[in-house]
Amino acid sequence: MGALTLTQVTKSFGKTDVIKGVDLHVDDGEFCVFVGPSGCGKSTLLRMIAGLEDVTSGDVAVDGTRINDLAPAKREIAMVFQSYALYPHLTVRDNMGLALKQAGVAKAEIAQATGRAASMLALDALMERRPAELSGGQRQRVAIGRAIVRTPKLFLFDEPLSNLDAALRVQTRIEIARLHRDLGATMIYVTHDQVEAMTLADKIVVLRAGRVEQVGRPMDLYNDPDNTFVAGFIGSPQMNFLKAGKLGLSSDTLGIRPEHLGLAHGAAGEGRIPGRVSHVEKLGGETLVYVHAEDHGLLTVRLFGEQDYAVDEAVALRLDPDRLFHFDAEGRRLR
Repeated sequence: MGALTLTQVTKSFGKTDVIKGVDLHVDDGEFCVFVGPSGCGKSTLLRMIAGLEDVTSGDVAVDGTRINDLAPAKREIAMVFQSYALYPHLTVRDNMGLALKQAGVAKAEIAQATGRAASMLALDALMERRPAELSGGQRQRVAIGRAIVRTPKLFLFDEPLSNLDAALRVQTRIEIARLHRDLGATMIYVTHDQVEAMTLADKIVVLRAGRVEQVGRPMDLYNDPDNTFVAGFIGSPQMNFLKAGKLGLSSDTLGIRPEHLGLAHGAAGEGRIPGRVSHVEKLGGETLVYVHAEDHGLLTVRLFGEQDYAVDEAVALRLDPDRLFHFDAEGRRLR
C-alpha cells in the first residue's frame, strides 16, 4: 500500500512562503505528476514528502499514518534524483544493493533483489561496471534500480530525465511507464516537460506559486481547464488567447488550441481574422504556422502534414465556435 495524503501542507523559508496550503490525495498505485513553471514549489513539495525538507504546518500521511516526524530512512519512500547520485567507486550491483547492505539485509536476499531489479531494467550485462563506464540513460536506470530493490511504499522522481538527450528521454519514459505497470506502485513524479506529464500520469497536479491550480487526468486538464493558467500551461504548443471584445463577444478572453484554428491563404473573408505569417516550422508529420494578427498578437496554428506557407504571407484565420474556451478578466473559466 502507498496512498499519499497531504492536508493543508505549508512550507516557509523565513518570511517567504513557498508552499501555501496544499491539499492532495494520491491513491495507492497511482502515477501522479507535479507540473508547473520554475519556482512553483513542485520540487520542494516532493522533498517534503521524502522528509528532506521539514513541513512548516499541515500533515503528510502515507496509508493514513502521519509521517511528518519520521526520518527519511523510516518513511518507506525511495527517491530518484535528477543527478543520479551514484557512488563512482562502486559497481552497478553494489550501487543498487548498498541501501540493503547498510540495513543489514542478508547477502542472498540482496542478490535476489538486485537481480530482479536488473532484469526489469535490462541491466543484467552491466552489473560489474562502474558509473563512468555507463551512458546517461544507463546511469538513470541504475538509480531507478536502487530505488526498486528497497520495495518502498512510494517512489518519488525529481525530474529524472532532464539530463538525457531527446532519444534517451523517450526510451526511459517508456521504461518508467512499463515499470509502473509491472510494479503497481505509487509514483510521484516532478517535471516541467509537457510530454512526460501527459504520457505518464494517471493524475496531474498543476502548481503555481506554491498553490494547486487544478488536479485531474491529463486529457481532462487539456479539454476542461479551470483557468487561463492551466489552459496555457497544459499543451504544447500552448493555447492561443484572443481578445473577445475585438470579435464582438461578451467574455473578456477567448482561448483556442492551435489544432482548432483554421488557416487559409490570402485576405480574410467574412468571419475570418486577417494576419501575416511570422514563422513556419515544418516538422514532417505536422506544420506549425505562427501568425501575427493585429488585434490579438502572435497566434499558433497546428496543421496536419506538410503545408506550404511563407513568411510575411497574408493569411486568414478561422475560429471554430464549438472549440472556443471563454474566460473572464481574472482568467477564470466561464464555459
